[in-house]
Amino acid sequence: MGLTQIVAGYVPLLDSAVLLATQEFGFAESEGIELRLVKETSWANIRDRVAIGHFDVAHMLGPMPISANLGLTPLAVPVIAPMALGLGGAAITVSNAVWAAMVDAGAPGDGAPGPSGAALRQVVLARAKAGEERLRFAVVHPESAHNYALRYWLAASGIDPDRDVEIVIVPPPFQPDALAAKRTDGYCVGEPFGSVAVERGIGRIVTTKGHVWQMSPDKVLGMRTQWAERFPEQLAALLRAAVRAARWCEDPANHEALAAMLAREDRLGTDADILMRAIGGRMQFEPGVEQALPDFFVPYSRAANFPWISHALWFYSQMVRWGHVEHTIENVAKARASYRPDLYRNALAGMGMPVPGASSKIEGDLGEAMAVGAQGGRLILGPDGFFDGQKFDPDQLDAYIAAQRQ
Repeated sequence: MGLTQIVAGYVPLLDSAVLLATQEFGFAESEGIELRLVKETSWANIRDRVAIGHFDVAHMLGPMPISANLGLTPLAVPVIAPMALGLGGAAITVSNAVWAAMVDAGAPGDGAPGPSGAALRQVVLARAKAGEERLRFAVVHPESAHNYALRYWLAASGIDPDRDVEIVIVPPPFQPDALAAKRTDGYCVGEPFGSVAVERGIGRIVTTKGHVWQMSPDKVLGMRTQWAERFPEQLAALLRAAVRAARWCEDPANHEALAAMLAREDRLGTDADILMRAIGGRMQFEPGVEQALPDFFVPYSRAANFPWISHALWFYSQMVRWGHVEHTIENVAKARASYRPDLYRNALAGMGMPVPGASSKIEGDLGEAMAVGAQGGRLILGPDGFFDGQKFDPDQLDAYIAAQRQ
């Protein structure tokens, strides 16, 4: 009996590792799947090629299924995410000139988001007072974890993301070049492109998305709802293969092989040493100075592959906050239905892998690691705090949205 072909699109980022490892190291084949990978440059291409059927599944921005279901995409078709592809993995980088001004304003070197944001605010105020142009930050897509994390950090630091700075869209692989060409002053993007700027000597990492929100969601495995409903057995097989690959990716014994595979020109085309630093949580915010960030990118543990409905609803809350969508009961229902923990649970039943018993949780509630109720084994979550101490209770969604100051 032959293998079932599934075509998967991805953008060359560290957090495509789980999907690439699923194909590269035999996990898909062991489940009867021939996983064909297609590299794309931009998230807009991923979005459109999923919609028109070029891709069966894709490495996808966490908010993208929600935006598709809310009608925010040009070729709107229903999309679901039955699996997350890890937690964390992104950083906020600025030009050397902006960093120098931030240091003068008291920015720390350790990535602490509160003091870093306060320093950036002083830079923004000084530029406005001097009549200089607003700083321009790039994100990878309007509906992305990067845009919402950057905006959250700026707003909590007293910087209005829509008035005090300018936010533009640049595909991930082009971010360092845009910074070098002085088209942008900074950006928020998944690795390795923050580290590429550091390696090229054109920028400095000021903080990470994990500093802004610990254990924060980022990418998902997304697909058209129609495909998932038509091929439930293939989907379940793919989820099993991908979760096994995620567990393999997290094992330090496999990091060297993972980095070597990702570094290849047909994968990410990035130096393996840069990738090893991000995989192993040894980031360099500036050349030659390592920061120990053991939870920088978590591909498997802490329920990193579980599609929490509370993650989907937090993304939705930010879409409302920044005027991307109207807050209605119908839109809440569409956002909630975009993530499918039921499909994840069903696929992993009997595999001996721990799966959360709940489908939603209070985000930002865990100050330290904590064991939680799980099916199939012991599960430890957290810590998952927001840097400003806020919490997101999905059962209090209306109040959270009302309280967000723009």
